[in-house]
Amino acid sequence: MDNINHILLVDDEPDILEILSYNFKQEGFTVHTASNGKEAIAVAEKELPKIILLDVMMPIMDGIETCRLLRENPVFEDTLILFFTARGEDYSEIAGFEAGADDYVKKTIRPRTLIVRVKSLLKRKYRDTKNSVLKIGNLSLEPENRKVLLDGKTIELPKKEFEILHLFIQKPEKVFTREEIYRKVWGTKTIVGERTLDVHIRKLRKKLHNNYIKTSKGIGYSISYKE
Repeated sequence: MDNINHILLVDDEPDILEILSYNFKQEGFTVHTASNGKEAIAVAEKELPKIILLDVMMPIMDGIETCRLLRENPVFEDTLILFFTARGEDYSEIAGFEAGADDYVKKTIRPRTLIVRVKSLLKRKYRDTKNSVLKIGNLSLEPENRKVLLDGKTIELPKKEFEILHLFIQKPEKVFTREEIYRKVWGTKTIVGERTLDVHIRKLRKKLHNNYIKTSKGIGYSISYKE
């Protein structure tokens, strides 16, 4: 994956782009930049970055709309998108996740800390998990064998329940919005009933003894484990 360190930085403030570009280049990243959402989409389609750092408040097209349009393109379905913003209102963060963002960071973060976070996300996203076992607590999942174990005992899961669990366990603690789950599990071309996800989550929770799957009211679902 030769462009794994290609990053697109999108912000309407030249000073921020300059500082971030310098720091990411120092860490070996190939940096592309854009100053608004419309330009960002054009650059992304040409350069195919693996990660996009996207400001929320921008002229011409804001970050929320830009993220939504990117996610509608299958090419960017698995691209990491981080919102980078000075805003802290809950509704802005929720809107970002609903649009398909993977993470949300404040502009007060230090460049070095931001780069460490980006590297961590890239490593987790693009590591070779074909033969690996994903674990959280006493729950483990083998992607290649489609095998799930809870407390050492095999759990049989239908295809969609397995795919939902696989999605969650790859990013423990991350809250997946309903729209994101539908998109990644059912795809954008399949029409699914509004309550379909609720039914699958309920059945999955029962099989996991009501542990692991958590609800974030008004946002979506996540997987976590606490002893």
